[in-house]
Amino acid sequence: MLSLVAVVTFAAFVPALQNGFVDWDDDKNFINNASYRGLGWTQLKWMWTTTLLGHWVPVTWMSVGLDYLVWGMDPFGYHLTNVLLHVANAVLFCVVALRLLGHGADVNPDQQNRVLPGDQHVARYVSAATAALVFAVHPLRVESVAWITERRDVLSGLFYLLAVLSYVLDSRNAGAVAIWRRTWYWVSFGSFVLGLLSKAIVLTLPGVLIVLDVFPLRRLGGGAGGWLSRDSRRRLAEKAPFVLASLAVVPITLSAAKNAGNLGSVAVLGLLDRLAISCYGLIFYLRKTLVPLDLAPVYELAFPILLVSAPYLVSGLLVAAITVLAIIARRPWPALAAAWIAYVMTLLPVSGVFQNGIQIAADRYSYLPSLPLAMLVGTAAFVGLDATGRLHLGVTLGLGIAGVIAVLGVLTWQQVGVWHDPERLWVHAVATSPSSAAHYNLANLRSQQSRWTEAIEHYQAAASIRPDWENIQVNWGSTLARQGKLDDAIAHYRAALRFHPDNARAHFNWGNALFAAGQLDEAISHYREAVRLEPDLAEVYNNWGSALAQQGKWQEAVAQYREALRVRPNYPLASKNLEQALSRGGQGPVRLP
Repeated sequence: MLSLVAVVTFAAFVPALQNGFVDWDDDKNFINNASYRGLGWTQLKWMWTTTLLGHWVPVTWMSVGLDYLVWGMDPFGYHLTNVLLHVANAVLFCVVALRLLGHGADVNPDQQNRVLPGDQHVARYVSAATAALVFAVHPLRVESVAWITERRDVLSGLFYLLAVLSYVLDSRNAGAVAIWRRTWYWVSFGSFVLGLLSKAIVLTLPGVLIVLDVFPLRRLGGGAGGWLSRDSRRRLAEKAPFVLASLAVVPITLSAAKNAGNLGSVAVLGLLDRLAISCYGLIFYLRKTLVPLDLAPVYELAFPILLVSAPYLVSGLLVAAITVLAIIARRPWPALAAAWIAYVMTLLPVSGVFQNGIQIAADRYSYLPSLPLAMLVGTAAFVGLDATGRLHLGVTLGLGIAGVIAVLGVLTWQQVGVWHDPERLWVHAVATSPSSAAHYNLANLRSQQSRWTEAIEHYQAAASIRPDWENIQVNWGSTLARQGKLDDAIAHYRAALRFHPDNARAHFNWGNALFAAGQLDEAISHYREAVRLEPDLAEVYNNWGSALAQQGKWQEAVAQYREALRVRPNYPLASKNLEQALSRGGQGPVRLP
């Protein structure tokens, strides 16, 4: 059964091995980032201190550093690691589901070969595989697996599932056994810490473990002597190390997101707005789980937030209805309440409560929250298979399950192809979920391809959706500058600085336009302002040096080229310009990058 789960999962994602890097953070994380390449002291120091793009994920960085040692910059190896990690997660989840189904049905999970009434052991195996495959081959998993940047999802998922499995194994211990004598307890805790260091989304695991203690482990609550019994207090106290580890990571995570400018401020998003976005997300992932169509890399949060609009009102009502149903059905169907609570809890770190980024939802955010939903599907399959009592009914239900998994697998295979390259990704994004980010990225791609008219059209579309996003204006201006339309380009740089006066890139590109127009003193003033705002822009120092060289100020130019090489030691153009400046020949023009 485990081999079947592994093979089917691998087959669904095998097209990812033909994919490359994409320009959706892969460029910043890998293509243009030499800091992660290896596992030497310099790289390890960077991995454990960086919060690049708003994430502190040192163990994830170590995993891609190892990939680099094996594969260099061949994306095949990075994709292979992602797929294999996901396959491992599918197998682990199948084992977890097998044991949880045993506990839920009052079956001893260690009696693997026991023949139970109604062939319950067969139903349990089939149902565990069903849960694992519904999780593993669902199209919502594609973003986490087929996008190299999201290594943090599959790696943190591995440690998360190891922690859950170890905890379930530890639950066999008698309540009187002290935790320092329980190996599986510490394996669980160690796995959890590694998960936190891979991606902070796993920090809700202590709450999920409490849910598991209530059902299906039945070690807490009314059926276990009440919440205030000695055993119950001991079970709750066991979570203290997990809670402390979570609390230790929270300030680092929030600080990283804040420094990257990803966290939405309370002034922009009030408490009711955040609650509405959270309810929308809860229903969004349920809807996409049931009907996984029109998946996109960006589902952009639209402003203003209209709390009385249909999407938010309907989502809020559905969340309330499901919550009431779970409360009412908690005794006859405890699995529903357990799954719903775990689902809500696991989504909390990426909900509107902690609004992070421009998206209202993201496929990758469903990776861990989908586990309780898949477990609920497996539980339903178990109940159905065990209740049929007749071979032909069981076969019919089994064929139905196989059909659903086959459909999911085909959709996943197709969705993996969307992430093949930037062209496919952004054309698909604009077609399925038009957003400022989708149009902006496609515009950048068209500009690189010198398809100027299309690039301008997509910049215009992006600006119409999000008129105050300064990066649109900066890149729009750069596209115009490449066509020689310097005055028009400068107008867009001015617009960018009206929206965001501290945008270093706007000053840099404005300086480049002035350089091209021969206005060297004015160009230098913009370069000076750019490095004041963002001191680590090597290109600015290089171009500043080039402007000085054009004025014959060779010693000053040398200083700027050296500064560029200090920031980026492997910078061929700055090295060549430095050599020319040191020679003091000054023959020929000094080139821009």
